[in-house]
Order: sequence, then C-alpha cells, then structure tokens
Amino acid sequence: MHFIDKDFGISVSYAPWLRKLVNDINLAYLGAYKRITKRQVVAMSLRYFSLGNITFTDINGSSIGNYKPNEFAVDVSYSYKFTNTLSGAIALRYIYSNLTGGISVAGAASNPGQAAAADVNIYYEKPIKVSKMNTTVAFGLNISNIGNKISYTENLDKDFIPTNLRIGASYLMNFDKHNSLAFMLDLNKLLVPTPPVYLTDTTGKFVLDANNNKIIAHGKDPNVPVVRGMFQSFYDAPGGYREELKEINYSFGIEYWYDKQFSIRAGYFNESKTKGNRKYVTVGAGLRYSVFGLDFAYLIPVTQRNPLENTLRFSLLFNFDKIKGKKDKDDNTIKKNE
Repeated sequence: MHFIDKDFGISVSYAPWLRKLVNDINLAYLGAYKRITKRQVVAMSLRYFSLGNITFTDINGSSIGNYKPNEFAVDVSYSYKFTNTLSGAIALRYIYSNLTGGISVAGAASNPGQAAAADVNIYYEKPIKVSKMNTTVAFGLNISNIGNKISYTENLDKDFIPTNLRIGASYLMNFDKHNSLAFMLDLNKLLVPTPPVYLTDTTGKFVLDANNNKIIAHGKDPNVPVVRGMFQSFYDAPGGYREELKEINYSFGIEYWYDKQFSIRAGYFNESKTKGNRKYVTVGAGLRYSVFGLDFAYLIPVTQRNPLENTLRFSLLFNFDKIKGKKDKDDNTIKKNE
C-alpha cells in the first residue's frame, strides 16, 4: 500500500513468503520519504522478515526447543538532484539477524548477527526527441550492502553480507498523449568472493599445508577484507572468465501504458544453471483511477519448480497530491459560485 504526495509519501507492504513450502513465513515493509528542498529528499524504511516457527534438534535428531527466527533492517537515506538529468543517493543501514535464539552451535553459544552497511546510487535520465516522438533514456547504478562481515558465534569465521552491484537501463517511447511503451534491462552481480576449489587426495579428503589450512587448487582465498573482496569478486572464479560471466544475472521487461490509467507488463529473469538456476517469467498489470492505484504481478517458473511460483502480489496506491488538487479545485468552484 502506497500513500503518495508531491512532498511526502508512505509505503506499506506485506508478502507471504514461500507459501508452496510453508505457511508461516512472511516479509513486511514500511517506508516513508520527505522532500526537504526542490533538489533534496530524505527517507527511512523498516524491513522485517519472519521465518516462522522452527523446531531445533541436536545431532541425534532430538528436539531441543522451538523458536521463531527473525531479521530486520532499518534504513536512512538521502538523495540529491545534481542537475536536471543526474541525481544520486546514499543509504545507511543497520541489520539485525536473530536466527538461533541463543542455542549452542558447534559447542559455542550463538548470538544475533549484526551489521552496518551502506548503499550508493547514481541515476541519469534525459528526454530525447526521435522522429518527432518524445522519448526518454535512463541509466542507473546501485551498489548495495557495503558493510562489515557477520557471524552468529564467537568461534566461527565471519561471512560476507550480500554486497550487490546492479546496473540498469530503460527506454521510454511516448507515441502520443495516450500510448507509451518502455523497455528495461537489469544486470546484477554479487560483489563477494567466489568459493575456491580446494585440493583433495585420492580419497576425497582435503590436502592441508604446514599451517593446517586447506590448499587452494583453483580460485582465490576468500578470507579477505570486505573492500578487497568486492574487487576480487571480478576475477576469482575457479573456472576463469567464463565462470565470471555466469555470475551475472540479467533480467529484462516491457511495460505498456494507455492514457496513464491502464498498464500491462511482462519480464524475464535468468540465472546461470551453475549459480542457482532461477529462471522465470513475470506478468502484471496496473490500474490508476482518480486518487487510487492498483498493481499486481504473477511469477511463472521456466525450468525447475520455484517456491515463489503461483504467488500473486498486489500493491495499492493512494495519491494524496491528487486529493489535494481535487479539494483545491472544488474550493475554487465554490468561491466562483459565491
């Protein structure tokens, strides 16, 4: 649900998650923004993820208790419009992940994982006249979750949070005042080290060096600082540049609007078979009427079954700016009549 005004907006959403597998996992989101000047906007958001009720067991399969793991992230962001075509934004994030409820893991008491992270964004948009038709090209770049490693115990190595690079482009064609068509393309890549291939003997056991560490046969050592890991992610795949290319997910979509009131959408997401093999088509539609708006989307897996398949998502929008505009118009009509 979205409440939108020219200078202020609120967004609320709730999504049942993985309902093909379980019925008690859900994701909730609350966000708000406020325009402080013509070129500056600040925003805040809260994301909460509940993993439902989980029964923990020991090594023998005996129950050691029930717990409802959960995670949340709080964001504060600031965006600035440098020119009429170029803008940028930064976001600061606090992450709290409580997955175990304090039970012992590998002989050590577990703790909630905590991390601080930042996002950096750049966006460019420019209107272009093509054969007397109004068109708009746009490009965007986002690096998200640049932050410290996270761990749930004191004894285990810390893991990278999912730092991600996203590059996108769109092209909008306004055929006339009633019909428009847009094409969009996104490229995504995780900026974390790729796990290497370790040397093994004829029995399949790892070969260790003098310091009792596993010897790397192909790839790079993943135990590096965060910033180094971001750069290393471009050249550390054990399979060389061919595997590096497979680590790039791509998606594209198309959207048609009629009279800025009705839209239909379609898209496709592709992930390499060796990197997760998520491949699916999405379809959707949107409707705008007076101060209300409604959007929905539906996911259709292409290859393997997907836990998100048959998920129908709805978004409801309220445009406060139009409400105020209608009120002002009515007030002016009353004054004229008086």
